[in-house]
Amino acid sequence: MPAIHHPLQLLQDVGLGYLTLGQQSPTLSGGEAQRIKLVTELAKVREAGGGRGGGAAHTLYVLDEPTVGLHMADVEKLIRVLHRLVAAGNTVVVIEHDLDVIAEADWIIDLGPEGGDGGGRIVAAGPPEKIIRARNGSHTAKILGAFLKK
Repeated sequence: MPAIHHPLQLLQDVGLGYLTLGQQSPTLSGGEAQRIKLVTELAKVREAGGGRGGGAAHTLYVLDEPTVGLHMADVEKLIRVLHRLVAAGNTVVVIEHDLDVIAEADWIIDLGPEGGDGGGRIVAAGPPEKIIRARNGSHTAKILGAFLKK
């Protein structure tokens, strides 16, 4: 059925192909629920730049740790979907610790240098290539640098 093929394909695209139709929302993790919302938005716009009424709809998406619980292969799928959103003229802000996602960012804002009371300051900002050169207490710089050398 064409009417449901596209939304179901989007569920696959964001790594949620394992969910069952009719699954109760309280059984979803926070990351799964965010990805369901993402699919809902993606289903509204079929092609990059093809918003409703012929004009492109530019939206700000804020995702909080959307990779939680995802298999590595599904993280790659999610990254491709995020790139599609950006290619369509949207802005995507992702709060994330997954290095695969961080490495794909156009711009990183690294808060720290620690968590809780020891954090909350911008210790580095810029594209990944700049972040890995940060020498001012950025834990992300050290870990991301080693990750990108692989």
